[in-house]
Amino acid sequence: QVQLVESGGGLVQPGGSLRLSCAASGVTFSVYTVSWYRQAPGKERELVAVITNSGASTIDADSVKGRFTISRDNAKNTVYLQMSSLKPEDTAVYYCNANYWGNIYWGQGTQVTVSS
Repeated sequence: QVQLVESGGGLVQPGGSLRLSCAASGVTFSVYTVSWYRQAPGKERELVAVITNSGASTIDADSVKGRFTISRDNAKNTVYLQMSSLKPEDTAVYYCNANYWGNIYWGQGTQVTVSS
């Protein structure tokens, strides 16, 4: 059974940092392209960052460029989203998504709240 589990969310003050993790089980995670999405209250789900099976990465949300990075550790079956200089507008539920030739899996999400 395939499972993606996000962790690392929480409450952080503006300017702070968090590292989100997406841990996979039941799949050969290294072959998957993995993406981070986020969804803020009342807004559509937004693509934040993508990392391919070869480790090539893109930050797709203009609002987080220069502040967020995506990386992966295939030995640990985990993809990370390092978030720095957090702003209140980064508040959202963050989801990871794994895709391999149309086989798509989602995690349950982790809440990130940026507030003083």
